[in-house]
Amino acid sequence: MKLNTRFMTKNDCYKAGRKISPQGIMIHSTATPGVMAADWFSRWNKSYQAGETSRQVCVHAFVDDKEVWQYLPWNHRGWHSGGRANNTHIGIEICEPGGFSYGRGSAMVGYDTKKNESYFSQAWKNAVELCVSLCKTYGLTERDIICHSEGHKKGIASNHADVMHWFPKHGVNMDTFRAAVRSALNETNPSSTLPEGINVSDVVAIKESAGKYYPGGANIPNWVKQDTYHKVTQIVSNGKPVIKGGKPCVLLGKKVDKKSGKESAGIMSWINVGSLTVITQSTKAEKGSNKYYRVQVGAFSEKENAEDLLEKVKKAGFEGYIKHI
Repeated sequence: MKLNTRFMTKNDCYKAGRKISPQGIMIHSTATPGVMAADWFSRWNKSYQAGETSRQVCVHAFVDDKEVWQYLPWNHRGWHSGGRANNTHIGIEICEPGGFSYGRGSAMVGYDTKKNESYFSQAWKNAVELCVSLCKTYGLTERDIICHSEGHKKGIASNHADVMHWFPKHGVNMDTFRAAVRSALNETNPSSTLPEGINVSDVVAIKESAGKYYPGGANIPNWVKQDTYHKVTQIVSNGKPVIKGGKPCVLLGKKVDKKSGKESAGIMSWINVGSLTVITQSTKAEKGSNKYYRVQVGAFSEKENAEDLLEKVKKAGFEGYIKHI
């Protein structure tokens, strides 16, 4: 996939300067036969307010069989859905090949499926690769990808048929597209990205400096960082490391009271391992209960050493894990 970037700075959408935190991707097709990705810059880099164009529209990128052109920053609010999806979704237009016309509604008159198979396959491949890249950047999965017509059914987009007026001609649909993205995401999450030093059952603290769970993710509330420790309950999904926002993440499935060590239902959030400090590894006490201890510098006198303190802990009826800080 060849990605080119040239922002439509004259478009009123770009000038509006509104930002979003992308929560999904919406796939469109242009309904303009034969106009390729690079051609749209001269068509849309104009101002409606200045009377240069009759349309108020702008998407993040156009894809054809050879390249991708990005015309808005990915976190810029686009004008592509005709509904609330503008506030949440990155808009991608797949360019349609020439050699046919549109009849009534979304009917593709004279469209030769066999002749256009090569074009469609390569444009599809480029669109999949772009979605994979965006999923990695913003912590999305294939489940966060919809087309315009699906957006209309969800009540977040205007009534357009794309891309389901076109994809089925080539024996595919949006489920097929999402499956291709999922497969590519799995292939690009190598086992070497498993977070080192953090394992299931480790107890961790979220660093005070951490602002988001992962790049492009939700903000971390202060109580999540200050009130409790957290227990790691999952480090892979479907046998693969979990990558969100381009960062390896683990699941915080349980909360651990800082004073009592009592466990309770967790926040069930995936978080970048770089935002965590390992407090201790859990050890099983008598009757299978878990307790967690953290010994700070100065917690024992000069006459005592770590081994002496550990022995005292064991005699008290449980085992602790001592960590020098």
